[in-house]
Amino acid sequence: MNSLEVRGLRKRYGAQEVVCGVDLDVAPGECFGLLGPNGAGKTTTLRLCLGLADPDAGEIRLLGNEVPARAREARARVGVVPQFDNLDPDFSVAENLTVYGRYFGLKDRDIAPRIPQLLEFAGLAGRAGSKIQTLSGGMKRRLTLARALVNDPQLLFMDEPTTGLDPQARHLIWERLRRLTQEGRTLILTTHFMEEAERLCGRVAIMDHGRIIAQGTPRELIARHIESQVVEVHGPGVEAWIADAKMLSLRTELAGETVFCYADNVEPVIANLPSYPDLVYLHRPANLEDLFLKLTGRDLRD
Repeated sequence: MNSLEVRGLRKRYGAQEVVCGVDLDVAPGECFGLLGPNGAGKTTTLRLCLGLADPDAGEIRLLGNEVPARAREARARVGVVPQFDNLDPDFSVAENLTVYGRYFGLKDRDIAPRIPQLLEFAGLAGRAGSKIQTLSGGMKRRLTLARALVNDPQLLFMDEPTTGLDPQARHLIWERLRRLTQEGRTLILTTHFMEEAERLCGRVAIMDHGRIIAQGTPRELIARHIESQVVEVHGPGVEAWIADAKMLSLRTELAGETVFCYADNVEPVIANLPSYPDLVYLHRPANLEDLFLKLTGRDLRD
């Protein structure tokens, strides 16, 4: 049985349909990424799956429970890391964990032994008595992750879990999330960091304008939808070089002051560049961000 099954999910707000016939399957123990630009429908999809909003159409089965009919029963075995931290500033670190555990019907005597383990997991050992105002942004984010584990959930929903964190904090959370999947827990996350999705997720679904437009493992999707090599070129005179680039690569894009050349063989591009000594280039393999931008475009979304 899958941890999450979604069929034909639809949700409309006024005249706008923000989720348009979404199908998803997430297996037990999988780290699954739901990716998309702002306004693609990701957060609404997560809210529907948790029973926090009612769908207009479709079927949702979360940990074997029909949602929204049995959403409360399903959420008892689910942890949630929201997009924005909502820790209680009036409570200490330990008190935040205790109060949250009570929402699941847990007794204080059952929560107390778990607190040292959760704080160690979050890299917050020794901070049980600290007030929330004394914590850094990274500490608050790790505490929010620890809080989501207080009920020992089988499945975690995480909405942009590392947004706003410095690289050190982001890498620590990545390591902790890998540990959770090694323990057999199921993770479903949204993120705007394509590197994060490529590192953590066994499979991803790319969503745009309320629809799933691609789904599979990161490497499968890159191989299926995009050229294997990229050359990024910038510097004085790059606009004049674009004509050469278009003849030497399969696909060329100008983004700001950088030209992106996509091809399976980029040697002709690299061989041509010494003729333009003012240009600087970077040669690299294609990645999930290249795929994401090809499928959803480079235009800004608000």
